[in-house]
Amino acid sequence: MKILIATDGSDYSKAAIDICREIIADPQNTSLKIISAFERPTPIAAGAPFVVSAEYYNEIEQVGRGQANDFIEQAAAQVKAMFPNSAPDLTGEVVVGSPQRAIVEAAKEWGADLILLGTHGYGFWSRALLGSVSNAVVHHAPCSVLVVRKKGEARNFSPNEEFVWQTS
Repeated sequence: MKILIATDGSDYSKAAIDICREIIADPQNTSLKIISAFERPTPIAAGAPFVVSAEYYNEIEQVGRGQANDFIEQAAAQVKAMFPNSAPDLTGEVVVGSPQRAIVEAAKEWGADLILLGTHGYGFWSRALLGSVSNAVVHHAPCSVLVVRKKGEARNFSPNEEFVWQTS
């Protein structure tokens, strides 16, 4: 089985990785790919007193890439600790672009059987303002998706809201 794990380094992502212990029956025949996405900064076209140098944008990009790489290393260490005697095949990759698109495209390119990710559990208004990575992935993924909520973070269900824990 090929499982793509998307991480943003949050406790929500760590909760999703913890599920691996429960869903991986045969670590020897399982491949895990951990990805973390970051978006390149968009240059702002501004007038004279607000000119921003190219070095500034390069520095922001390097920080974003480094942070994404750290998230992958932390997730890999978490997985290895769960399977000390028989770790699954494990790779990691920093991907560039919006997280929704990057996760779906990485799953297609790699031929994933399952995408595993956490959810922040935003309500209707927060999702409308911030977007929902997990919701977009569920609706556009080429394979099954398991969206995990942190333990103890149950919410009251509103009939006007969509479930976010669904798999496809």
